[in-house]
Amino acid sequence: MRACYIFACLAGLTALALAQQPAMPAKTGVSQPSAGVSADSVLKEMFEAKIKVEWDALKNKDKKAYGDLLADDYQGVEVDGRGERNKIQAVNELAETNIYNYTFSGFKLIPVGPDAALVIYEVTEQFPPTAQVRYSRVYISELWMKRAGPSPGQSSGKSSEQWKEVHYQETHVK
Repeated sequence: MRACYIFACLAGLTALALAQQPAMPAKTGVSQPSAGVSADSVLKEMFEAKIKVEWDALKNKDKKAYGDLLADDYQGVEVDGRGERNKIQAVNELAETNIYNYTFSGFKLIPVGPDAALVIYEVTEQFPPTAQVRYSRVYISELWMKRAGPSPGQSSGKSSEQWKEVHYQETHVK
């Protein structure tokens, strides 16, 4: 009798425990990413595209394209040891840039909230064949934030939120 009572208690506790577990969705044979994973991958693709535009602008010395990516309060620190630069200084330095080509690796996105993201990657810069140093590898961290501003292609009457680069930090990789 005592064994039956213990068995009944265990069966009851098991039933209670199973009732409180969330139901698992039925497997359909097709793997579907969750909404969070999908949103993160879309955000990652968007930042990869923005960073490609940034480096193409550096390579082509395109001040407008480069300046459009930077926030008005942008601050950047490069490996040259000349200290922090603001947006105007960074855009004006494009004339001195001698990037011949570049390649990315190790791209990582860390969302910091709905309006901010930290992007980390490594780039190998290739300089012209006549340069003393042909290649340089740098590890880069960029902070991007949504900022209000005129929508692309619109007059200054309407504004929308756009992702802008607020901070840039690079470190030389040996």
